[in-house]
Amino acid sequence: MRQEHEEHLGYILEQALVRIDEKYRKGQAEHGGLLSDVPTLDLIEFAIEEAVDQMVYLLTLHQQLTTTNGLSKTDTQNKSNRK
Repeated sequence: MRQEHEEHLGYILEQALVRIDEKYRKGQAEHGGLLSDVPTLDLIEFAIEEAVDQMVYLLTLHQQLTTTNGLSKTDTQNKSNRK
């Protein structure tokens, strides 16, 4: 890999480590216990809920990035260029 790839990977790994640490500690403070003690089916349900949340966030971001008052960003830019 080139140096720019190594730097990008380093950034991703660093951010992942920080965020996992923060999230784990927050969950521990809120819920206590060991995550590995949670029944398997409960973990699956929790994971599905998280996946649904992620999809909602991603679709909302997509909508925000692609529309402005019902017009696509391209349509909005084209309108501005015509003025």
